[in-house]
This record gives sequence, C-alpha cells and structure tokens, in this order.
Amino acid sequence: MNAQMRALAAGFDLEKLTAEFYVNPYPTYRALREHEPVRQMPNGSYFLTRYDDLVTAYKNTRAFSSDKKKEFAPKYGTSLLYEHHTTSLVFNDPPAHTRVRRLIMGALSPRAIAGMEPDLVRLVDGLLDAIAAKGTFELIADFAAAIPVEVIGNLLDVPHEEREPLRDWSLAILGALEPVISPAAFARGNDAVRDFLAYLEILVERRRAKPGNPERDVLTRLIQGEPNDERLSEKELLHNCIFLLNAGHETTTNLIGNGLVALAEHPPEKRRLIESPDLIRPAVEEILRYESSNQLGNRMTTERVELGGITLEAGTPVTLCIGAANRDPSQFEDPERFDVGRTVNRHLAFATGAHQCAGMALARLEGAIAIARFLARFPNYAINGEPIRSGRVRFRGFLSVPCLTKA
Repeated sequence: MNAQMRALAAGFDLEKLTAEFYVNPYPTYRALREHEPVRQMPNGSYFLTRYDDLVTAYKNTRAFSSDKKKEFAPKYGTSLLYEHHTTSLVFNDPPAHTRVRRLIMGALSPRAIAGMEPDLVRLVDGLLDAIAAKGTFELIADFAAAIPVEVIGNLLDVPHEEREPLRDWSLAILGALEPVISPAAFARGNDAVRDFLAYLEILVERRRAKPGNPERDVLTRLIQGEPNDERLSEKELLHNCIFLLNAGHETTTNLIGNGLVALAEHPPEKRRLIESPDLIRPAVEEILRYESSNQLGNRMTTERVELGGITLEAGTPVTLCIGAANRDPSQFEDPERFDVGRTVNRHLAFATGAHQCAGMALARLEGAIAIARFLARFPNYAINGEPIRSGRVRFRGFLSVPCLTKA
C-alpha cells in the first residue's frame, strides 16, 4: 500500500490529470501530503499539500505574491482574459489589493449582509415551491446555481430581465483558469469577458446617471468610492464587478451542491442535521472543509524561500492545494470523516491572511439558509441518477445532480 501511495505521488502531474482524479482527487492528495508535500511539477512549478505550508504562503504576502502578470502572460498573451485576471482583486498584492478590498468590504458590512437575509429566504422558498411542484428536479440548475446569481445580481442591482447571461459568462471566465485549457475554452473565456465588459459599461453609465443606495448597492459604492476621494479606475471598476460575480457565484453554487450531495451520501449525518437544525453553521463549515468549493490557489515566490527542507528560488510558481490541506491530519482529527458537528475546524476554504475571502460571511449565510430550508422542506430527498462533475480541478462542484424530493 505504501509503495502504491509513493508511486501515486511520484506520478502526479497537474497538467495530465486522469478521469479518476476528477471524480475523487483525495487519495492523490493524501499520497502527495505524505510522500511529496512540496512536489516539483514537470513544468518547474511546485505543488503544496500540507496545511501549515499553505498558511505560510497565505500569510507571507511579501515572499509569496498573488500578482499574476508574469504567470499569466504566456497562457493568455495580451487577451481580455489576461487583462481581467491581472486586474481583479484576488490576483493583486497590497497596496492595490488593499485599496480595492476596502471599497468592496464597505458594501459587505455585517449590517448590509444581515439586511439581505429576508430577501434570501424569500428567494430560497420560491425555488423550493417550484421544486415541490415538479417532484423530480435538477439540484444545480433548479436550486444551487439559481441562488448566488440572484444574490450577486441584487448586490450590483442588475435588472432581473438582464441576468440570464451572467452564469454562462462566469463559467467561461473561471473555466479559463484551469491548469490546461483548450483553444475553444480560451476563446469562450475571451468572448465572455468582452460581452460582460460591454454590458457593464452600459450598467455603470446608468448607475452614474441614477445612483442607488451605497449601503446596499455595491456598484454605486464602487463608483462613488470612499469619502477621501479614493476611487477605482474605470478598468478596475469593470473588472472587479466581473470578479464579484465570479467569486460569489461559482464557489457558493458548489458549496450548496456539494453539501446536499455529501449529506445524501452520508445518511446518518443528514439525519443528525435534520434532527438538530442548530448544527447548520458547523455543518456549512464541514462542507467547506470536506469538499472545498475552491480547491487550488496560486502564488509566485519573490525571493528564495524554504518549505519542508526544499528551497524554492525567486520567480517560482506555486500551487496551493486547499483540498489537500483541508484533510491534513495534523490539523483535523479523522479528516476523511464527514462530521456535521465538527467543532475545531479552521479550514482554508476561504484562504487566510490578507487574501481571505471578502464575501465569506455572505457565502456562509447563503449556504446556511439554502441547505437548512431545503432539508426542512425535503428531508427525504434522494439522488436519482448519476451526478455529473464539472470536470475541473480548480473549482470542485457538479454540473448536474438529478434528484427526487421524496425517496
């Protein structure tokens, strides 16, 4: 068994993944964590799988840069994808990152998020009413994906009749972040950035003419800036609106979908949560740990650093494997077990340090309300067919999960 694990780790190449890996990457992550936790890829980059190493990289923003200009130039050239992914909040270092994050966080205050709860409950209950009328339903399209698109649409105050393209744009742009992409995926991503920018130019022009309430309308707040006249440039404004949709949509869709599938696959834990609904908050944290919506992050070393006895020279690309770190036994007791009541759970699904997810409180609220109200309405739901994974390594979720409201 040990020899098999060593061989699994030794043969791992992020650019040549198997179909089995996409279905269940965790045995490979375990093999890497145990035998090659700081593994050099054939392309010269390094792949990190230990919890403590990820925390080191997240917190040392000086030595581990989030700026992607050098890394993305060979992949995207001078395309719109390059412009977008090197301008948005998540792929920048302080002080640019600090300035943009402060503006976004101003519109995602605890008070603002608490004010979203009544509308979120109404949205979820409306979706559950529609599912009840059908009996059979598609978990992702009919429920998990429908919630965050509406929430982010409300944050940016996108008219309801104009929201239809948002999900497809988001999937195309984020799909282009995979380690290896086809020419078709590259073209789809560029087309999506182009179309999204064109739409946002119109939306921003409207909002400048008729501002909304900056306490609730993120777009108005980003346009107006802070009282000290700190504002985003036009390019920063547009690309960070795209980032807000992408960051808030894909990961929250995966949180809800992954959670309800995991509960269906672990009946004792599902029953435990139904019988003790006050466990919903630790249950959401456990879903985020057990099936992290975002599995990979990336950094570039700016100086020579040492991890686990291995020296990484300045200018080395580094992949942070969140999915592996969140099952590290040095941090989590019995990490392969799905436990909705887990109390010590400092997972890295939202990263940590300066780049900790700006929208994590909102994602947690969406996940808790969606999953709790779904279970209360359909305690006997069941998967009715083979779930289809998204076929992506960076974002772990499902494209389709056929379900019955009653087994």
